[in-house]
Amino acid sequence: MDEIIGDTHTNCAIAKTLKIVGSKWTMLLIHNLCDGKKRFGELQRALPGISPKTLAQRLKELEKHGIIIKKVYAEIPLHVEYSLTEKGESLRSVFRSLENWGNNS
Repeated sequence: MDEIIGDTHTNCAIAKTLKIVGSKWTMLLIHNLCDGKKRFGELQRALPGISPKTLAQRLKELEKHGIIIKKVYAEIPLHVEYSLTEKGESLRSVFRSLENWGNNS
């Protein structure tokens, strides 16, 4: 991915987008959150094969970029939910287009 997003492509909107959502699991993670808020365990079950470490890392990256929000409930046991921000919600049309393209290919 780094060779795509090298110095020659820093002003390319597609390269910027891929830098945020192009990591393995990230698109599938966002797609799962399009269905509504989810807990960590729900996301892990929805993405068979993803390690807890990778899931936590991707969630942290998406939160840093303002695509998801992490809401921590002060109760025992600890309850954490992830959902899309307004910026994340703006990706819904992209996913619909990808889904339509995949269904017609």
